Amino acid sequence: MAISNPNERYLRQSQYAAIGDEGQSKIQASRVAVLGCGALGSVASELLARAGVGYLRLIDRDLIEWSNLQRQSLYTESDAQQALAKAEAAASHLRHINSSITIEEMVADVQPNNIGQLLDEVDLVIDAADNFTLRLLLNDWSLSTQTPWVHGGCVGATGQVRFFNGTSPCFRCLVPDVPDPGDVATCDTAGVIGPATHLIASLQSAEALKFLSGAAQATNSKVLSADLWRNQFRAFAIDEGLSSQCPACSGGRYDFLNAAEAGMSQGETLCGRNAVQIPGGTRKIDLAKIAERWTAIAPVQSTRFFTRLKLPDDQTLTLFRDGRAVISGVRDIPHARSIYDRYVGS
Repeated sequence: MAISNPNERYLRQSQYAAIGDEGQSKIQASRVAVLGCGALGSVASELLARAGVGYLRLIDRDLIEWSNLQRQSLYTESDAQQALAKAEAAASHLRHINSSITIEEMVADVQPNNIGQLLDEVDLVIDAADNFTLRLLLNDWSLSTQTPWVHGGCVGATGQVRFFNGTSPCFRCLVPDVPDPGDVATCDTAGVIGPATHLIASLQSAEALKFLSGAAQATNSKVLSADLWRNQFRAFAIDEGLSSQCPACSGGRYDFLNAAEAGMSQGETLCGRNAVQIPGGTRKIDLAKIAERWTAIAPVQSTRFFTRLKLPDDQTLTLFRDGRAVISGVRDIPHARSIYDRYVGS
C-alpha cells in the first residue's frame, strides 16, 4: 500500500529537536535485530517499526500461547489459537503497521555456532532474550564485533535496562556467570505484569533511537532499574573494579561464544520416546527450592533424585540434581530448551 506523504509519517518525531530531519534519515537507514519476540521484543519491535527503522530482523524460537496475550500486545487471540511462531506473527503484524520498512523474520534457536550469521550486518541488537546464557552469548558476540546492544530484563513488576556499546564495561561485568537454576525468578515462576514489560521495552527503544539517530552520547551509561509495585526508580553505574576484573571485556575471553568449539550440546531427542533430554552440568541443583517454586504453577512430584513438573498438554519436565532434564511430550529440541529455560532457568 502506497503512503500518500512519507515525510508526514515521521513528522512529530523529526520535529523533536534532538532527532531532527538528519536523525530521522539515519533511523530510516539503520538495521536492527530484535533477539526474542516475547514481552519485550514484541513491544520494542513495534515501537521501532513505527519510528521508521529501515530494517528489522526478528529472531525467536517460540510459539504464541494464550498466557502471552496478557502482556505481548502485538499478538491476537487468533495467533494463539493457531500457535503461530512469534517471529512470523510479529513480522506479519508489523508489515501492516509500516509497509515502508523491510522486516525479516527468523524462527531460530540462537546458539554459539549460529549467532554470527543471525546477527550479521546489523547496527544494533535489542536484547529481549529469556535467559542469562543467551544474554552472555550476545555479550561475547557484541565484544567480538563491537556491535552495540540494549539489554532489557523484566520479571514481576521490576525490570532494568542498559545500553552496551560493544566495549568495556560489558554485561558480564554486571553478571559474571549464569546464575544457578532456581536462584533467579522467571516470568513463568514469579509472574509478570504488562505495564512493567511495556515500560522496559519503551526504555530500550528510547536508548536505541538515541544511538540510531546519531546521538550516541545521549545513551545512558548507567543501569536503569524500576519497581512499579513499590514505586521505586534508580540508576547505578557498573563499578570500574568489576570491569577491570571482567574475563570478557578486560580479559578477552569469550567463553560463551566459544562454547560451540567445546561441543556443548543443546539437547537430544530420546530414541523411541516423545521426549528431549537437556544436558546437565557440574553444578548441583537445589531440588527442594525448585519444587517449592513450582508448586504454585502445576502439580509437582519430588523424590531424592528428581523433581517433576506436570505441565499442560501432557508435557512433563523432570529435573535431576545435576541440572539434566527430560522434557516429555515434545520432540523439538528448541521447544524443549525453551520449556527448560522458562521453568528452571538458563
